[in-house]
Amino acid sequence: MSNLDLFTDAEPAPVEHLGTHAYVLRSFAQPGHDLLAGVEAVVLDAPFRHMVTPGGYTMSVALTNCGRLGWTTDPSGYRYTAQDPLTGRPWPAMPSAFAQVARAAARAAGFDSFEPDACLVNRYLPGARLSLHQDKDELDYSAPIVSVSLGMAATFLFGGKTRSEPTAKVHLRHGDVVVWGGEDRLRYHGVAPLKDVPHPLLGAQRINLTFRKAG
Repeated sequence: MSNLDLFTDAEPAPVEHLGTHAYVLRSFAQPGHDLLAGVEAVVLDAPFRHMVTPGGYTMSVALTNCGRLGWTTDPSGYRYTAQDPLTGRPWPAMPSAFAQVARAAARAAGFDSFEPDACLVNRYLPGARLSLHQDKDELDYSAPIVSVSLGMAATFLFGGKTRSEPTAKVHLRHGDVVVWGGEDRLRYHGVAPLKDVPHPLLGAQRINLTFRKAG
């Protein structure tokens, strides 16, 4: 059996409900070797970088993109672009293993027609965090968000429709996938500061793949 076969295996991954249309698919992307190879290929073409938000804050999370569109931020705003502003070239093509796991996870969560055109690749080192935010830069909110965790464990924060609502703290391990859409699509979410507990495959880092239909 190939690693990709794990995404469509007859035995379903354990599912935890975070909301009406929000789910954690435990170990869905195990062991993830094909995904890690895809990350290496993407980073060779479009290196990780720390972007600056419109408010002048340098993000602690390093990021890059693959797919037809890539998410970027700088002092002028948040947006999707077809070209990498660092190189002036198109973002790397989305590896087939990426697209396959994104579609399979979306189907497992009831979003059968999901076709991602953007994948944000985030690298967290110990202490890195992602503040609570909504994903609102996409043109159409009908498609879900699919988020794949690789490497070090993290605490995913999943809140409500306003920043002040309470957040659920969800422990995510290597291979776990979170999918949210429908009425949960615009819920605030983030990642607590990463603890320094190295992973056997990736060492002291966490890689997160976030798939969206952006265009």
